[in-house]
Amino acid sequence: MSAPTTTATAVRRGGALAAFAVLLLAANLRPPVVGVAPLVDQARDALGVSSGIAGLLTSLPVLCFGLLAPVAPRLARRWGLERLLVAALVVLAAGIALRLVSSLAVILVGSVLVGTAIAVGNVSLPTLVKRDFPHRTGAMTGAYSMVLTGGGAVAAALTVPLQRVTGLDWSATLGLWGLLTVATLVVWLPRARRRTVPPPPPREGPTLRSALLRDPLAWQVTLFMGLQSLQFYAMSAWIPTIFVDAGRTPAEGGFLLSLAGFVGLVFSATAPSFAMRRPSQSLVVTTTCLFYVAGYVGLLLAPDTLAVLWMVLLGIAQGSNIALGLLLITLRSPDTEHTAELSAMAQGVGYTLAALGPFALGALHDATGGWTVPLVVMLVLVAPLIAVGWGAGRDRHVLTPAGPGAPAPSPPGR
Repeated sequence: MSAPTTTATAVRRGGALAAFAVLLLAANLRPPVVGVAPLVDQARDALGVSSGIAGLLTSLPVLCFGLLAPVAPRLARRWGLERLLVAALVVLAAGIALRLVSSLAVILVGSVLVGTAIAVGNVSLPTLVKRDFPHRTGAMTGAYSMVLTGGGAVAAALTVPLQRVTGLDWSATLGLWGLLTVATLVVWLPRARRRTVPPPPPREGPTLRSALLRDPLAWQVTLFMGLQSLQFYAMSAWIPTIFVDAGRTPAEGGFLLSLAGFVGLVFSATAPSFAMRRPSQSLVVTTTCLFYVAGYVGLLLAPDTLAVLWMVLLGIAQGSNIALGLLLITLRSPDTEHTAELSAMAQGVGYTLAALGPFALGALHDATGGWTVPLVVMLVLVAPLIAVGWGAGRDRHVLTPAGPGAPAPSPPGR
């Protein structure tokens, strides 16, 4: 084999291994949170708390996604992305282990650690894709958002069956997802030893972060990320309970939640590549949000008779919009530095907003004694999601002038 051929083969092999590592990392970022939903009633009864407090088991990690996201780019510049992600995986394993303790305070601390670790992964993945796959941004975004969606779907589908097979209580069943984290650490440890990234030179003048905070397009990307995440986590936390209260078993409730996740797999994988074929993603975003409207109206009018159809419609919306939210972060950024900071802003503010979802829905249920008002609120929130999505989908980069005559953004890598 000639030297050029050998080099090309090594490059392809290295690219495949890098892609596998990214996807394996993504697989860890939803099961520790979504896996709580099918067991939330057991957790509520075992801990002796209200529905609102039980919702903290999901909303507290999501709040950490938001509050701690701005720290990730700074740590990445100091340590390098690979070392930071290995540290995050260690923290994730520790948080999952702490949730095994039969104490509400300790479980909440473990939830904070889980949220901290996932916050780092959430922010770092778009930067990794922008850096390592500049000419396959759409394909890789679709692939890892598919794994994110799939991880949540698998957790929703398998958590209750795993509990039945193992005979474990609710917290020990959640602890089983720590095995995936340990396997991921095995893959990432060699990458952390091998790769070092020198810190970039300090920027002069106003910081990039403060400039983004004054940019309307950056806020539209941020609010789209936040509102679609609020939809996902609020419904992931309570869909099984909604169906249990309608007369189904916990296993059936978990299956219906997982159905939305598995349907979302297809659309999270294909939506980014489809959207990138168009100069603007505004119409695509609007169309996918309309599936939320159809799903919520169905749940309000016929929650039990056509439950499968409503969850399919919600799955299309959820899968498409998480992928589009991540894609918009990279498309609206001209380089990796902008991607890192926009990702931190979008996921920092966005997930802080999203954290309100599980708690607020649980509190609304407690206050009204039913699920009609919570579902109506979720339906109403689709309107601002469409509005900010239309703006975020425009063919521009952040921190560029708006309107006619504005400089055209450079084409994103396909």
